[in-house]
Amino acid sequence: MTTTIISSATKEVRIGFDQRFVVIGERINPTGRKILAEEMKNGDYSRVEADALAQVAAGAHMLDVNAGIPLADEPRILAEAIQLVQSVTDVPLSIDSSIVEALESGLSVYQGKALVNSVTGEDEVLERVLPLVAKYGAAVVAISNDETGISEDPNERFKVAKKIVERAADYGISHEDVVVDPLVMPIGAINQAGVQVMELVRRLRTELKVNTTCGASNVSFGLPNRNGVNAAFLTMAMGAGMTSAITSPLHAEVMQAVRGGDVMMGHDPDCANWIRAYREPAPEGAGGRRGRAGRRRG
Repeated sequence: MTTTIISSATKEVRIGFDQRFVVIGERINPTGRKILAEEMKNGDYSRVEADALAQVAAGAHMLDVNAGIPLADEPRILAEAIQLVQSVTDVPLSIDSSIVEALESGLSVYQGKALVNSVTGEDEVLERVLPLVAKYGAAVVAISNDETGISEDPNERFKVAKKIVERAADYGISHEDVVVDPLVMPIGAINQAGVQVMELVRRLRTELKVNTTCGASNVSFGLPNRNGVNAAFLTMAMGAGMTSAITSPLHAEVMQAVRGGDVMMGHDPDCANWIRAYREPAPEGAGGRRGRAGRRRG
């Protein structure tokens, strides 16, 4: 079985075919969040801290940290955000940037084995990012697009993923440390987007034997009741073989879908995690009443 191990200084997370589904919290990302972007740009990470703690409390196993702010010093901000998050929580991190200098800055301060998010299939990108991944002993998210863009043909996306896995091997990076993102497209715009992803995930698992992840909320873009669509997508993706996703754990429907999927996949022995999350507490004082009623008299 393929297992991708990501770690912080004190905690290890295993992404794998026989493991619980890994939720990577998406909230620490200034894209589309003007207040957060301005705060991070000015060195104020109070909202980053709050988002980190809230996501872990909601059940995230890892956190994605992104500092993509236009006209800002992304390498500095990303490194500072990573240090802050690692000081308040022990979950492993995904270091998210399209700028190589920012990735290196983040990796240089990271404690543990990080997940680098991400590398695409363009030769220039591969030649810059993969040596960095190898240098720091990290794992990497491989996004299934290249110079030609994002193909609607799952076969083309598979070819790009295979190219990245093979090129990573040239740098000494095992397929176990390559987590492929098959690219989830908005199903409201492309009706077959869900079918395409399920087909691709199955091939990635059986043929390339790699773990997979995705930006799960992309599937519901533009639709009402997005969390309902996201939840349905995640359970079906898990059944197809997907092993992790970058999503928000703050939505109850999403976490319920993931936990239920783990139960159905046999990855939650004795349903222990499900019971722990959803068991109703005993009414106040009920234990005492039962105790009194159970006493023998005389």
